[in-house]
Amino acid sequence: MWSPFRTASKRREPALGERKSGGALAALAGLPAAHWSGAGVLAREGFERNAVGYRCVRMIAETAASLPMRPTGAAGGGGAPGDRLARLVERPNAFEAGADLMETFYGHLLIHGEAYLEAVRIDDEVRELHVLRPDRMRVVKGPRGWPAGWEHRVEGRVRRLLPDGDGFSPVLQLKLFHPSDDYRGHAPLEAAARAVDVHNSAGAWAKALIDNAARPSGALIYGAGEALTEDQYQRLKDELEQSHQGAANAGRPLLLEGGLDWKPMSLTPAEMDFIEARNAAAREIALAFGTPPMLLGIPGDATYANYREANAAFWRLTVLPLAQKAGRALSRWLGDRLGGGVAPDVEHAPAFQDERQAQWARVDAASFLSVEEKRRLVGIGDADAG
Repeated sequence: MWSPFRTASKRREPALGERKSGGALAALAGLPAAHWSGAGVLAREGFERNAVGYRCVRMIAETAASLPMRPTGAAGGGGAPGDRLARLVERPNAFEAGADLMETFYGHLLIHGEAYLEAVRIDDEVRELHVLRPDRMRVVKGPRGWPAGWEHRVEGRVRRLLPDGDGFSPVLQLKLFHPSDDYRGHAPLEAAARAVDVHNSAGAWAKALIDNAARPSGALIYGAGEALTEDQYQRLKDELEQSHQGAANAGRPLLLEGGLDWKPMSLTPAEMDFIEARNAAAREIALAFGTPPMLLGIPGDATYANYREANAAFWRLTVLPLAQKAGRALSRWLGDRLGGGVAPDVEHAPAFQDERQAQWARVDAASFLSVEEKRRLVGIGDADAG
C-alpha cells in the first residue's frame, strides 16, 4: 500500500506503464545528514564569521598578552637572574611590540591548536622574534619520525628551517594536546566546530526567514483526482528541492496550480526557538575556549555568582595556564642562549590583587622568617646590602 508519508529514498519504483494511484500526494522532505565545516574553513567560519568565537579568541589572546614576561634566572637553575630573554620578548622586532607579538602568537594557538616563533640571529646572537602562520608550516620528518625541521611556504617559495650544528632550532612550535596527531595540535575552535556550525546556520536560517516573510514549510497535497505520472512526480520533487529547500530559500513563496494545496506541517521558528538554540551553541563555543559565558553576555548561565567571580575563574583557569605554557616554552627554547628563562608576571594582574594581598599578609605575619626570606617568598628578591 502506498503511503503519502514515505520519503523519496524509500519510494517503490513503479512497474513499466504503471501510474501513480491515489487521490492525494504529500511531498515531505526527509531530514538529510548534517553538514559540518572541515578543518580548512574553521578559521573563517569560527573566527572571521562567528562573533562568539571571535570574542573568545580576542579576550584570551589580549588578556594573556597583557601579562609581561619577567626573568626567572638561569635556565639551569641556581644562576643569577638575567633579563635578556625578557627584554627580547618585550621588544621582539622593529615592527611589533611584545604584547602585539604575543597576542598574535596566542591567537594562532587558539585557532589552529599550534603557534610558531622564528628566531633571527645576527652574529650568532638571537636579536629578533617573528610569528609564523601555522597554515604555512610543514614538518620535515627525521629518520625516526620525529620533527627534524620545518618548511615555511609563502606564495610558492619554500624556506627550510633546520637546526644548526649546535642543535639549536630557529623555530619554536607550541602546540596543544592532540590525541591522534604527532605533529599538530588540537585547537579549541576545532572542538567547537559543530557548535560553530549550529550557531552560524541558525543565524543564516533566521535571516533567510526574515527576508522571505518568515513563512514556514509544510506539505504539498495533490487532490485533483488524477494520478501523477513518474515524470510529473519527479519534476515536482526536483522543483521543491531546488527552489524551496535550504536556508537560502527559507519561506520562499510557492506558486500552486493544477489542484495542488499547501498544508503547513513543520515547526514554526517560534516553536524551534532559534534564539535558545543559538544561545546553547554559543555556550558550547565558550566552554571549548574556557571563557565563562557570563563574560560574553550570553544569557542562561548561572555557574558563577557574579561577574567578578567569573572573571577570576577566567584568569585562573584559562589565561594563566596559557601564559605559563608559553613562558616555559620560551625558556626551554632560548633560556640557555640568553642566560635565563621567563615566566608571566602576575604581580599587577587585576584578577589576582586580592590573592596577593592575602599572601603578603600571611608572609608579613610569619615572625620566624627574615626580611630577605619574606622578600623572596613574595617575588621581590633580596634587599640591598645597605
